[in-house]
Amino acid sequence: MPQVMEFKLPDLGEGLTEAEIVRWLVAVGDVVAIDQPVVEVETAKAMVEVPCPYGGVVTARFGEEGQELPVGAPLITVAVGAQSLPAGAVEAPEGGAEGSGNVPRPLIGYGADESRPARRRRVRPVTAAVSAPVAAPAPAVAAPAAPPAPAVSAGPVPVISPLVRKLAKDHGVDLRALHGSGPEGLILRADVEAALAALRAPEPVRAPAPAAVAAQGERIPLKGIRGAVAEKLSRSRREIPDATCWVDADATELMAARAAMNAVGGPKISVLALLARICTAALARYPELNSTVDLAAGEIVRLPAVHLGFAAQTERGLMVPVVRDAQGRSPESLSAEFARLTELARAGRLAPADLTGGTFTLNNYGVFGVDGSTPIINHPEAAMLGVGRIIPKPWVHGGELAVRQVVQLSLTFDHRVCDGGTAGGFLRYVADCVESPAVLLRSL
Repeated sequence: MPQVMEFKLPDLGEGLTEAEIVRWLVAVGDVVAIDQPVVEVETAKAMVEVPCPYGGVVTARFGEEGQELPVGAPLITVAVGAQSLPAGAVEAPEGGAEGSGNVPRPLIGYGADESRPARRRRVRPVTAAVSAPVAAPAPAVAAPAAPPAPAVSAGPVPVISPLVRKLAKDHGVDLRALHGSGPEGLILRADVEAALAALRAPEPVRAPAPAAVAAQGERIPLKGIRGAVAEKLSRSRREIPDATCWVDADATELMAARAAMNAVGGPKISVLALLARICTAALARYPELNSTVDLAAGEIVRLPAVHLGFAAQTERGLMVPVVRDAQGRSPESLSAEFARLTELARAGRLAPADLTGGTFTLNNYGVFGVDGSTPIINHPEAAMLGVGRIIPKPWVHGGELAVRQVVQLSLTFDHRVCDGGTAGGFLRYVADCVESPAVLLRSL
């Protein structure tokens, strides 16, 4: 006998609590294979295709496109072992029976749910195709409280969806008193909602609001990437006592070195890659800035590897992809990784793992045509290096006034992990390498 398995929205990444359904990839009645993507969702960090850990026939979908679901909410139900079911067959629960040993394997990375035993299901033919509980049209349902009271069935309640049961329980609706509009009397979400609407008294008509309402302006939900950014930056401001120092540097020699590297052929080296390589060398000298604060333990944790985040502005908002083990990469390798992650970010295809685990951030706000900034630290990191635009400016060079390529560098740091002397030493070393790239050779 086939089993109906419920697949819930899994935890798709660090700190994520909900996801928005962007596009369903399967319909009710479709046959799916194990690990086949069934829905595309957008989290606060990336667009993700969610694979299903079960193979069989899709019997229900929960949620419509554009709807936000919390982690752990049901996504779909799949009749496992029912690939040959006739059209219009639906799985109904059979209480009390333990599942056999033929349990589908869980999706790798999500783990098995062993909190309750599997239950056997039976197949019950119906005359109409099953549709998703949340997508069914809302029929008119008489209020159950109207006399005479309807007869209450003593048998099992014809409800499949756990969402329908929860909705009824939360609002005190007796499911046994309802007549379902679904196939063979199946109670749908629309039936419960219609019963609730009939029980509610009509709200009084209110007079038009005064003209001051027009001043309220447009309201935009603070969710998705914008909500995640707002939460993270607010937490950074609440928890981190940050300070900023900055310095102007003559980048003429750095730009000349980059031009010489690119003149010999091969993949082009970006300015960001050279600055990243300088950062990793500076962090080796000042490891206090490659750390995090464990508030629960009251400890500063110095991290052995540099996972370098870099700010990338996309159509979906600000994102910070992370280059893993940047301290062991060459400028050529860093350039290639920056390009790869930037392309994925702009396409909205970054995996959650590409956006988490950073230990230090490089912020090139010079691409916006500005010289300086006091950025907010990317919590829970301890520091961020900001880089302004590189432009020609008057500069004293060799005792004479000359036009040089000048850049402003700023370092925002967590004052709990170090004092100003350490931060100043780090920034000065970065500026020295920018002005004289040969200084970097000493640490290679």
